[in-house]
Amino acid sequence: MNKLTKIGLSALCGSLASISAANAGTIDVTGAATATWTSLGGQTTGNPIGMATGITFTGSGELDGGQTFDVKIVDKNKSAYSAAGITLNTNSSGKFVLSSAQGGQGIGGYDDNMPTAWEEVWGTGISTNANFQKGVGSSTNISWTSPKIAGTTVQIAYAPDNDGAQTNNKGVSGEASSQFGAGWDIVLDTATENGGINFFIGASETEESKGASTGTKAKQGNHQEGVVGLKFKIGPVALGGQVSAERLQTQTAGANNYYGNSSFGIAFNVNDDLSVSYSKAAHVLSKTKKQSQIPDKYDKGRNHNEYTPKSWMKGDSIQVAYSIGGVSLKYAKTDYDNTAYEFDSKTARESQLVALTLAF
Repeated sequence: MNKLTKIGLSALCGSLASISAANAGTIDVTGAATATWTSLGGQTTGNPIGMATGITFTGSGELDGGQTFDVKIVDKNKSAYSAAGITLNTNSSGKFVLSSAQGGQGIGGYDDNMPTAWEEVWGTGISTNANFQKGVGSSTNISWTSPKIAGTTVQIAYAPDNDGAQTNNKGVSGEASSQFGAGWDIVLDTATENGGINFFIGASETEESKGASTGTKAKQGNHQEGVVGLKFKIGPVALGGQVSAERLQTQTAGANNYYGNSSFGIAFNVNDDLSVSYSKAAHVLSKTKKQSQIPDKYDKGRNHNEYTPKSWMKGDSIQVAYSIGGVSLKYAKTDYDNTAYEFDSKTARESQLVALTLAF
């Protein structure tokens, strides 16, 4: 997106008018509007016309010694604001971020990083109910990213209560979740100097109540998530694959206990304006065994990490994107089987999506 305007903060606030030019900050405003036409095979479509708008405000400044900071506020689709973050870039100690966004930091930033001309397979108008590993990224969190050494960074993110809430100033999240406690993410990301090879691996663990009922469930251990992926770029071609998993540690019979996701993508940049891609995604779900499925030797119906056979869903997507300056025209054709992990003819989905995006 292109910059709309840049405004000196000292011009906005009279009390700051005396700040020296070296310390004055700026605000950049960028935005986009997208119009879509969606066709869903075998479903009631109704009005296929959709629209999304978004504006991002980025304020930046410089501290003594050349260290920099920025504040980002994202406003999407009629929200008061959708995400916000405060970043401090130090000279030699890495980057510190306070984030209030959905899945931005920790392993949440790696839920599906495969090459694509436009959107993820599951983001093209089909409701899949796929569960992606977000770690502490969906809760207000603090993260640190190390300085890059030989193309490698380490990121650590922490949420005092990983309850999925984004808390306003002077507020607390309260009992947003009686199930989860503190959560930690760690991510290793390494890339070659020219960006031709990128490997990433991350893990997350969140404290859970153990042995006693929390709501309708009883937990046997901490909530665990992980992701690993590898991408290659060879000239105009980019390809990669990744897998992720989540273990809920649920003991209640018949409850969801394990999620897994895998994705693959290959994209080809025909030229600076035109790109095409093909991508696949697969998802699995296992539930805790029901009482009748647990051998008698196990006491009082405890599952001891036993699972029912896995349910699955999968999809693929062909996409094309063409851009001229700040205008982009995009198309996606996607097919999904067994959406919502259900095995019947009603859950085979097909979509065709056309989008026109104007960026400013």
